[in-house]
Amino acid sequence: MKDISALMGYRESIRVIDATLRDGGLVNDFFFSDDFARALYKTNIDAGVDYMEVGYKASKKLFDKDKFGLWKFCDDETIIKVLGENAGNELKLAVMADVGRCDYKEDIRPKSESPLSLIRVACYVHQIAAAIDMIEDAKSKGYEVTCNIMAISTAQEGDVKVALEMLGASPVDCIYIVDSFGSIYPEQLARIASLYKEIGDKYGKKLGIHAHNNQQLAFANTIEAVGDGVDWLDATYNGMGRGAGNCSMENLLGFLHNPKYKLYPVLKFIQNYMQDLKKNGVVWGYDLQYLVTGILNQHPRSAIAFTKDGRKDYAEFYNEMTAQD
Repeated sequence: MKDISALMGYRESIRVIDATLRDGGLVNDFFFSDDFARALYKTNIDAGVDYMEVGYKASKKLFDKDKFGLWKFCDDETIIKVLGENAGNELKLAVMADVGRCDYKEDIRPKSESPLSLIRVACYVHQIAAAIDMIEDAKSKGYEVTCNIMAISTAQEGDVKVALEMLGASPVDCIYIVDSFGSIYPEQLARIASLYKEIGDKYGKKLGIHAHNNQQLAFANTIEAVGDGVDWLDATYNGMGRGAGNCSMENLLGFLHNPKYKLYPVLKFIQNYMQDLKKNGVVWGYDLQYLVTGILNQHPRSAIAFTKDGRKDYAEFYNEMTAQD
């Protein structure tokens, strides 16, 4: 059983990262209005959020700029133009860079020339060597750096251990537990966090968590991780994110006991902005098709297609997903 003080008190080392523009952007191809982005930035400041992830540093050679909004690419000039000349001064800004899907050597400038503070490198277990090259590049440019190992629920534990050891020996600042498929239960999360913490402590690395809500466990797993010593916590407003979405900011700030975090600005932003997104047809959040892929520990792409097709035959979808070849 966890020490009750790990849940009833607060740790100064806790950091809350808002991923709404980035993970939420996967729902609407990053077509957020400038007003939405500016209001979100101000809300994060007022709410005491520590970092705001503004999107991806995606390769313009691989992705058509005409098919995506600004936050798919996060040019420094765009960040300053939309969020203001002081962008990054009142609130630390972050971007995600996927292994194999970004031109990091060219597109990520030295920190002294950018409003960004944090580069979040995302990879799969088999891409760790390439991720470390990106980590070293970002650190040499002056950034804080995290590594998000995706889809760990499908990886062999031995491979995860090797990847963690490699990351431990790298200059990365924080290593993330990522439940990409929303398939992990809290008791599993506790064991995973123990493995990560063993290696994190060995090398002096912080730990983070990014949870998906396929089984309505994103918040539960996030606060489980808090009790297990995980410090960097991802959340999104109204849980906006790919498929079933993420741990919701309103839940997380309602739970954390540090008085620096304020719930009122979050609720006001949801009232004034998030509800309009849903009214305008942007769809995300828990539904039965995501439950199915979460239980089966499968990528939610089939559930996303089910949603886009407007299907409601959940039982048939379950049969399709469990059919034997």
